[in-house]
Amino acid sequence: MTTAEFRLPDLGEGLTSAELVSWHVDVGEHVRIDQVIADVETAKAQVELPSPYAGVVTELLAEPGEAVPVGAPIIRIESTDPVDASTSAPPVLVGYGPATAHASRRRKRVPPAPSQHREMARAMTGSARAPQATVFVTIDVTASMELLDTLRTSADFENCSVTPLTLAAKSLVTAIASYPSINATWDETAERSVVHPRINLGIAVASDRGLLVPNIKDAGSLTLREIARHITELTSTARAGRTDVEHLTGGTVTITNVGVFGVDGGVALLNPGEAAILALGSVNERPWVRGGQIVIRQVATLSLTFDHRALDGQQASQFLTLVASMLADPAVLLAHL
Repeated sequence: MTTAEFRLPDLGEGLTSAELVSWHVDVGEHVRIDQVIADVETAKAQVELPSPYAGVVTELLAEPGEAVPVGAPIIRIESTDPVDASTSAPPVLVGYGPATAHASRRRKRVPPAPSQHREMARAMTGSARAPQATVFVTIDVTASMELLDTLRTSADFENCSVTPLTLAAKSLVTAIASYPSINATWDETAERSVVHPRINLGIAVASDRGLLVPNIKDAGSLTLREIARHITELTSTARAGRTDVEHLTGGTVTITNVGVFGVDGGVALLNPGEAAILALGSVNERPWVRGGQIVIRQVATLSLTFDHRALDGQQASQFLTLVASMLADPAVLLAHL
């Protein structure tokens, strides 16, 4: 048997620390792999940490209420698990789940401390240092709005989010198949763009705790209905402050619906580590030239902010044009499925 040290993993959002809220285990207690051992809280959410090791707890290295830096050891376990118990880096966690009630060891949730709302500022400042550029396009989305009206009456979409964001998200992940460089990270050390094999689509959610970006895993393989269901679930848990660690980490590209705030569009900052973010503005009735006539149509503005190291303006513009064409005519989206 070996003594394994579990270090606080990166909980996403570019934050560098988290507060230990409570322990679910004591010294001398046997734990199994994937058993919840502690609650931690970032500026964005309270989450449960599952153990990557099986064995006996020999030492708790942090106290409730203590701010713990990412990568710092929080617990030691005399491991009975045959897998490598190396302590050189935070292990990959498995089996995340939303927090549940543990009244005997859990304390009341408190608002994020000023040192945390600062951690968010540092993360976004780091993002802003990337050479970012933004392209815009304004489109007639009347056909998409008519499709959404039809889908809302379908039993397949019952209790699902059926909004312009739903179609925009599906169009985004579909278009990435033609422009994979959108789904990438710039590797500072190697000075090259690394394209991700899967699309983990971040959904920007405004909550009482600030902006949260949970992500839909492998969104490129999902149907429109599945994306709608995931958006519904992720936004609900994010606003309740119950997003789990798995969905806060590993995002590869993000979409944000700034239109819900009543604005026509905007320039979104990149989520740290990602090469692109798509912003969807509000959908409004506007005069539009169609067939040489001025008519009233449903119109929206899209913007794509991108890391200019990972892709150039031509790639970004062509990608945004493809997404826009799918929203202007859902038949184009179907043709790419």
